[in-house]
Amino acid sequence: MLSSLKMVLAATEHSEVWEVLFQLLVLLAAALVIGMIFERFRQSAIVGYLLAGMLLGPGVFNVISEDSGVPLIAELGVSLLLFAIGLEFSTRRLMKLGRVAGIGGMLQVSLTLGLAALVCLFTGLEIKSSLAVGATVALSSTACVLRLLNERAELDSVHGRTSLGILLLQDVAVVPLVLFVTMLAEDGGMAQVGIGLAKACGLILALVISFLILSRFVLPGMMRQMSLARDRELLVLLAIVLAIGSSVSAHALDLSPALGAFLAGMMLAESPFATQIRSDIGGLKIIFITLFFASVGMLGDPVWIAQNPLPVLATTLAILLGKCFIITLIALLFRLPLRHAFASGIVLAQVGEFGIVIGGIAYQGGLVSEEITQLIVSSTLLTLFATPMLVKLAVPLGYRIHRLTQPKTAADSPSNQTATASSEKRNLVIIVGFGPSGQKVAEEIQVHDNIDCLVIDIRANNVDLARSMGLKAALGDASNLDFLLHHGLSRARAIIITIPDHRTAIRIVESVRTLSDRTAIIVRARYHTFVDELARAGATITVDEEYYTGKKLREVTSEILTEKPDA
Repeated sequence: MLSSLKMVLAATEHSEVWEVLFQLLVLLAAALVIGMIFERFRQSAIVGYLLAGMLLGPGVFNVISEDSGVPLIAELGVSLLLFAIGLEFSTRRLMKLGRVAGIGGMLQVSLTLGLAALVCLFTGLEIKSSLAVGATVALSSTACVLRLLNERAELDSVHGRTSLGILLLQDVAVVPLVLFVTMLAEDGGMAQVGIGLAKACGLILALVISFLILSRFVLPGMMRQMSLARDRELLVLLAIVLAIGSSVSAHALDLSPALGAFLAGMMLAESPFATQIRSDIGGLKIIFITLFFASVGMLGDPVWIAQNPLPVLATTLAILLGKCFIITLIALLFRLPLRHAFASGIVLAQVGEFGIVIGGIAYQGGLVSEEITQLIVSSTLLTLFATPMLVKLAVPLGYRIHRLTQPKTAADSPSNQTATASSEKRNLVIIVGFGPSGQKVAEEIQVHDNIDCLVIDIRANNVDLARSMGLKAALGDASNLDFLLHHGLSRARAIIITIPDHRTAIRIVESVRTLSDRTAIIVRARYHTFVDELARAGATITVDEEYYTGKKLREVTSEILTEKPDA
């Protein structure tokens, strides 16, 4: 009897797992199809992911229910995204973000919360409800904005760095805002709210200290025992353990799991393996990120939006204009040029996914009605739908504002900027492999002062050798296109592949050719039989090692044969 019951329970659990897998399959398939349609019309695929979630969610076809395991799995997407972003930003680089990240971010959250609460007070809401709505709209979407800026290679631009700094402060502010709204719902006094916020700050500090200890005293020893060429899968496993483990640790402390993942990424950012790990987890991150945006779309109710179009559109427009104005003003206070300040305001004008979480807490605590909650969720989704277009238009609109308010100079003209950009983009030569062949190539490049040289090698000792010669060098696998893009492939005049393995050389040639037809690819062919294969893959010039070896041997043989024998 007991064994039969166990079999029934096991079968039930098994069927639930397959049901979740089926829902994941349907959601990913819908995101793929709708995302392809949007990409076909030169729109961001993120909009397609949101729309797929909205159609398959409870509001329309109800293929995926609210209590399924899909949203929980999708939360890992945010953690993996911020973990990957953390790999880009070491502690030193984060400090370079300056006051905008700290003071500017705090001003943005406070002013947005205050202005939104003031507007709600004028519409008749109570003060606690108004503050809860203000906390909901104060945050922007870290996942959406960083994904789009990264795709457009604008993460390291002026408005990209400004946006990143404010977004990081917003992620830190998630916990205090959640506690703040929770305290409002529990009728707690300001003293209790202050105690809760102080506790959250203490937990964040404890988490940071723990991660610093781990990164300084534990990880370096583990890294030294690994070789990128030999232990590639172990590095990926280490990255996943750190990403998910840090998220679990942060969640256990009632902190933002995404914040914990970002801190873990920053730990690894100091290591030479950071860029390679970020490239290796790229495929896994894409799956989780797609699920995340689709799960956010599931919160929307198209029927309710269709029944209340004017309030939704008016609220959406007010949010976009209000946040853009506040962020632009703050950026100007920090003496950013108007075009960059305005571009930052446009990029961060949306309401983030964590705002929906805070809105849900406010609704469950009785601070806001169901109608207001639906209005906030609907407006949030519309701002997220608009974000890809806003990010695309941020730089052109910023320049247009600058042109209208400042006298036009030749240096500011679009044609001059384009000419400057094109000249800057083509001054890099990448050497893949730093054996004897790569070293000879580097000696020739160093003669030309106007050419930047970057060495990429999978062996740490070759990277150290290149750096000792005064060259820029990166440890990683050049067959990974994301890795090459991160290290400036888009501005490379030529890429010279000196590695002997022809299969890896072909993969690199094919990867480069998928991105650019202009980049010259000079590749070493170890054997004559590989020359045609490399040429078909897209190599510009193939150096036939057997041919030149035979040519040199013939010359040496000729010299020996023409010498007079000793008497």
